[in-house]
Amino acid sequence: MKLIKEIAGRICALWAVLMFVITMLLILLPFLFFSYFADEPQKTNRWAAIARIWMGMYLPLIGCPLIVRGRKNFVPGETYVVVCNHNSFMDVPISYPAIPGGNKTIAKIEMAKIPIFGLMYRTGSVLVDRKSEASRKESYMKMKKVLEMGLHMCLYPEGTRNLSDQPLKSFHDGAFRLAIDSGKAIIPSLIFNTRKVLPASKSFFLLPHKMEMHFLPPIPVQPGDSTQALKEKVYGIMKDYYIANAK
Repeated sequence: MKLIKEIAGRICALWAVLMFVITMLLILLPFLFFSYFADEPQKTNRWAAIARIWMGMYLPLIGCPLIVRGRKNFVPGETYVVVCNHNSFMDVPISYPAIPGGNKTIAKIEMAKIPIFGLMYRTGSVLVDRKSEASRKESYMKMKKVLEMGLHMCLYPEGTRNLSDQPLKSFHDGAFRLAIDSGKAIIPSLIFNTRKVLPASKSFFLLPHKMEMHFLPPIPVQPGDSTQALKEKVYGIMKDYYIANAK
């Protein structure tokens, strides 16, 4: 049975790669059109709409449908700092189109060098070279501009994938400092089951499974809030919710 599972996981991974390439090529022309004939924030808004169509095709094709709960917590006309847990490489492809409206996420600059995909990645991201202090400072200013443009900013405060047996890793300060500096409320969000789809312990392996993303009510920034206090508050809410709803 274990051998059959290993073989099936690699066949599913191959199918997922094939479907990713095919569906990406299907949305390439509309993406290129809107990329070259639109300015921000329209460019990102249109790319987010295209990405929803893309993932709406792709995820069911690989047997990994996504259920999203709590979109009503996004008030029309408001922009938010969205913070997500991070368990798998699958998290970004599902969180970006799941967030209502245009949004960007922080992303490693290396991924932007991939042909074709890198163009799409660059459009939906604020790029950062984590080895460069200057790049990290510049990316923070760019994230503030994203919010000023009327787009959401999506961040993963754990920094890297949670490979532990704990519900969440400790949080970094960046997302909470950004919320305080910009005055934008935080929307905590929890992603479920992506670790089952793409186990971190296996390479080139995928198992079909239903995934979920839950958006929680906004947490407004209060006068006098410190980065540490806000971070601890959001961490506690996300940890409790994850423990109560993980399946």
